[in-house]
Amino acid sequence: MFEDRVRTRTLSNGVRVISEQVGYVDSISIGIWVKVGSRDEQKQYQGISHFIEHMMFKGTERRDAKTIADEIESRGGNLNAFTDKEYTCYYAKALAEHADIVVDVLSDMILHSKHDPEELARERNVVLEEIKRYKDTPDDTVHDLFAQTIWAGHPLGRSVIGMDKTVRGLEREHLVEYIQNNYTPDRTVLSVAGNVEFDKVVELAETRLGEMTGSSSRKYGKSPQYTRKNKLQRKSTEQVHFCLGCQGFRETDETRYPLVILDTVLGGNMSSRLFQEIREKRGLAYAIGSYGVSYGDGGLFTVYGGTSPDTFDQVVELTRLELNKVRKEGLTEQEITKAKTQIKGAMTLGMENMSSRMMRMGKSMLYYDRFVSLNEILGKIQAVTSKDIIMTAENLFNEENMTLAAIGPFKSI
Repeated sequence: MFEDRVRTRTLSNGVRVISEQVGYVDSISIGIWVKVGSRDEQKQYQGISHFIEHMMFKGTERRDAKTIADEIESRGGNLNAFTDKEYTCYYAKALAEHADIVVDVLSDMILHSKHDPEELARERNVVLEEIKRYKDTPDDTVHDLFAQTIWAGHPLGRSVIGMDKTVRGLEREHLVEYIQNNYTPDRTVLSVAGNVEFDKVVELAETRLGEMTGSSSRKYGKSPQYTRKNKLQRKSTEQVHFCLGCQGFRETDETRYPLVILDTVLGGNMSSRLFQEIREKRGLAYAIGSYGVSYGDGGLFTVYGGTSPDTFDQVVELTRLELNKVRKEGLTEQEITKAKTQIKGAMTLGMENMSSRMMRMGKSMLYYDRFVSLNEILGKIQAVTSKDIIMTAENLFNEENMTLAAIGPFKSI
């Protein structure tokens, strides 16, 4: 497949570079990934990873905030970033001819941001408003409530966005120290997909990121333990938003592929069992589906739905019945074949997008320290048997393993 064009190199300071030259496009997608996220935070500094992401856009020694945006947008590109539980990514998409300026801007943000106290005070208010907006969207917050419940007391259960109290307490010295300890070459990956030669990418990396120094001694603590309990949160809403789920698999677990197929069949699309049973056949919900997430030492499988308070119990019971049915009976061969085809199609179509390629390569280097090809993943998906699926469902979908989190207008809790 086309992925034979992917090449990697580690710079002398430890920064890893991964690039795929795609000659038939005129664009590039470039991302600088740093392996640090909300799980790395001390409790009193929750939200600092996300706050730093914001501050990286607020001005460097050479550029103010407006210039940072103009450098990319004036050339027709776009610039953005996101923070997750285990990594932060700063990325841009632009015409291939502007690769130099894109890498220069991204590296300048990461290495030379000033974190000006006045800008910090203003951006703190922006993040606090973001937290308020987030709290007003229970279809978002219920996923954090679920993680906090099933991973009670573990850093993976914390919200990426942070809390009012902790964000208000963040000062410049906290951000600078956190960056020094975590934004280190050994935790950094430059991922590039598009019409640019590998040697050019390496040259840019050496020039712009070669000055990074230091190393991080931080390691993951204890792996998350799964809590089997229910958590209902009262809020004045029109619907009850819920997550029902169980433990999944860590990112590098070779036995996780049957769950990918189970996810697809149960709630991955409009033809899935839950969508057809709960929305199409009974009309009990607008949103119903499932997803899996994987991290360095743990993962989750979750069914999410939103329904009226008077049908909440019924929808949850129907979900439990469907999970139990799969646990006892497995999937039909037709469902397995269809799911494998759907997964192959979705992943292959995603490769037509340069940003998707860049994202997949970046995560691959962070978790595997090598490029995991599409062929390798699809081969493992294709190798999954009906027996594998039954064993996975039996182990995970046991009623005793299920955790429920819900937000809605409950009369009593």
